[in-house]
Amino acid sequence: MNSQKWRKEKKMVKHIYSRVKRSGSSKILLLVTSVALTMLFSWSSTGSYPAAAQQGTAQPNFVFILADDMQYMPKTRSLLQDQGMSFEEAFVSNAICCPSRATIMRGQYSHNNGVWTNGGSDGGSDGGWWTYHRHGGEQDNVATRLDAAGYRTGLFGKYLNGYNGNTVPRSWDVWFGGVKMSGVEYYDYDINDNGTIRHFGATDKDYLTDVLRMQTKAFIGASVAQGKPFFAYVAPTAPHGPLIPATRDLHAYDGEKAPRPPSFNEDDVSDKPPWISSRPPLRDDQIAQIDTRQENRAETLQALDDLIEGIVNKLNSDRVLNNTYIFFTSDNGLESGEHRIPGGKLRPYEESIRMPLLVRGPGVAADSTTDKLALNTDYLPTFTNLADTQKPGYVDGRSLRPVLKGNVTTWRGAILLEAARYHSPAYAGIRTSDRKYVEYNGGARELYNLGVDPYELINRYNAATPPKALAARLQALKTCGADAAVTCHTVEDRQ
Repeated sequence: MNSQKWRKEKKMVKHIYSRVKRSGSSKILLLVTSVALTMLFSWSSTGSYPAAAQQGTAQPNFVFILADDMQYMPKTRSLLQDQGMSFEEAFVSNAICCPSRATIMRGQYSHNNGVWTNGGSDGGSDGGWWTYHRHGGEQDNVATRLDAAGYRTGLFGKYLNGYNGNTVPRSWDVWFGGVKMSGVEYYDYDINDNGTIRHFGATDKDYLTDVLRMQTKAFIGASVAQGKPFFAYVAPTAPHGPLIPATRDLHAYDGEKAPRPPSFNEDDVSDKPPWISSRPPLRDDQIAQIDTRQENRAETLQALDDLIEGIVNKLNSDRVLNNTYIFFTSDNGLESGEHRIPGGKLRPYEESIRMPLLVRGPGVAADSTTDKLALNTDYLPTFTNLADTQKPGYVDGRSLRPVLKGNVTTWRGAILLEAARYHSPAYAGIRTSDRKYVEYNGGARELYNLGVDPYELINRYNAATPPKALAARLQALKTCGADAAVTCHTVEDRQ
C-alpha cells in the first residue's frame, strides 16, 4: 500500500470513528473499531509499515551481518533474498578470516592494508589484529568514517583474529567484541562489553549467536530512540568449527550430506599443481567426516537464521526497516571435498573465494539478481556512498550503489586474488567473469575457462602459449593502489 493511500484511509477511519462516537451507538462503535484494527493489521502484516509511518532519520541505517565459512539459510533467503538483491558473482580477495575482515574494514586489498594472514599470538609480522593495529587500521576505517558522518556505530561478535580484548577501538559507540576470539567460541567465552570483560558460561542463554541477536536488537532500539542513524556490524562465529549447534537445533539435519559437484573427490587431478596432484582420492572415512561436518554446519547455521529473522523483525517493529540496508555475507568459503581437498580455505578455487551476498534496502528491487563482480573491498565505499559522506582516498573498492539501484552502466571486468603461503605457496591470481589465471611462487600456474568449466576441472595453462594479456593485467593488479600511479580501478576496468 502506498503512503498516500495509507494516509487517506487512516484519515477516513478517524473521521468515521469520531462521528459514530458522537452518535452514542456502542455496537456501531465496536464494528468501526474492528474495521480499523483490521486495516492496521493489514499494513503491518505486509512485512513493513508504509514509508510515511517509518521512524528514524533521513540518512539510511546499515546492518552488516558477517558469517564465518558459510552458506545461507531458509529464513535468510525469505527475508533478504526474496526481498532484495542476490549477487551471483561476489568474492573475497584473500580467503581467510583476518585478511578478509581487514579488507572489509578498510576497503583495501591485502597488499595495501598489510594484513596477509591470521597471525600468531602477537599478530606475527604479516597478520592478525596486531598487524592491522600497527599499520594504522584502527585510525581510519568504516567505523571512523560513519561515526564522523553522525552515525551511531556498534560491533557485535568477532573482530579480528588475535584481538587482545583489552581495548575498545576508536569510533565505536557500542562495543561487544569477543576477547581473543579465533572463531571457535559458542559457549564459555569472554566479551569486552564497552570496556568491561564479561564471561558467558555454558547454559542455553549463553549461546553466542543468540546473545549477539539480543545485543544487536538492543542497539537498534536505543539508536531509534535517540533518533540517530546507525551502523551495526554483526559478526557471529557460526558456522566456523568446532561446530556446536544451539540445543534447540540438535538433530535438525541428521543425515545431511555435503554437496557432490563434479569437482568433489575429482577423478583426475594430474593437471593441478603438485600439492593437489599428489593427493590420493578421498577415503570413505574422510567422506563420512565431510558429511558429518556438513550436518553440523547446517544445524549451527539455524541460530544464525534466527538472528537474521530477529533483526529484521526488530527493524520492522521499530518502524525503520524501510530505511535500513541489510547486508549479509561471509568472510571466506570452505573446501568440502572439492579437488580432493577434505577441508580448509585460502586457495584460489571457487569454494574458498565465492561468497553469498544478499542486500535488502531502500530502492533495492525485491527478488532481483546481478552478475556484476562484487568484492569485499566494496563495502566501505558502498556505505559511505549511501550515507552521502566522502569515501577515503585510500580505498581500492567501489560503491555497489549503482548496482543496487539498478542503474549501473560500466563496471569492473576483473578482481585480484592474493594470499601468503598457507596450504600452498603464496599466489596472486586474476578472476574475470569467465576466466581465472593464478601464478604461484615457485612457478606453478593455473588457467580455467569458467564459462565452460565452472568447476575448475581442466587446467588449461600451457607454458608455450601463456595468457599474456591476463598475466600483464595481473602484474598491474598485484601492485595497484588508490594512491599509486596505477589505481586498482584502472586495472579492474580493463577489458
